[in-house]
Amino acid sequence: MREILYGVNSVLEALRANRKIKSIYTARGKMDERLRQVVQTAETRGVKLHWVDRALLERMAESKSHQGVVAEAESYRYYAVGDILACARDEALAPLLLVLDGIEDPQNLGAILRTAECMGVHGAVIPKHEACAVTPAVSRASAGASEHLKVARVTNLVQTIKDLKKQGLWVVGTDSQASASCFDLTYPGPVALVIGGEGRGIRRLVKESCDYMVHIPMRGQVNSLNASVSCAIVLAEIVKQRWAAATSNG
Repeated sequence: MREILYGVNSVLEALRANRKIKSIYTARGKMDERLRQVVQTAETRGVKLHWVDRALLERMAESKSHQGVVAEAESYRYYAVGDILACARDEALAPLLLVLDGIEDPQNLGAILRTAECMGVHGAVIPKHEACAVTPAVSRASAGASEHLKVARVTNLVQTIKDLKKQGLWVVGTDSQASASCFDLTYPGPVALVIGGEGRGIRRLVKESCDYMVHIPMRGQVNSLNASVSCAIVLAEIVKQRWAAATSNG
């Protein structure tokens, strides 16, 4: 099956990540530097280029936010959880994973995957049901980061967490009602961070499978954050501690 990717970052990062792309359609007229990078990378990869009117791009993308480029690409490739753990082993690093329990908004999922890729997370796990898949809209929202981050899609999140624990990972969930602050916990080396879906948070059985539950301390009048922001805050603390430990050990 094919997917229609659109937007400069989505298409460029798909090319850089070696996703199989059949054709790229670009708008006639003057190109900016970023669009020129897409064209040059496509030519290097031997991908067919078509110069078309913007109206056609809009119909193909079903959006006006195509930024002058649309690509016909193979479907997004999901990985096995074992592939993600193997990536960490190959880098001789303690695994750092995200487990996303029912993120439904493509913008939120894209923002989370972008943060994860920037922070050096080895991969993310998402459920097959009642959750957003990695769609072209997610790719665009992630600024193409989803093309570089390994994502596993599983049927049973609770069983996957149990398997991760058997592999030596400590599982940390986020919940506004948790007693421990995310800044007070000393994170063990191999960590899987669980982020709940919009509104409902982490489901009960998933929560019961976690080793620790933490909250983000807040002092303002508004005491809630969306999933992508919560993920970024806790991930930053985990990565900070890992960097500090690596520096002290080095």
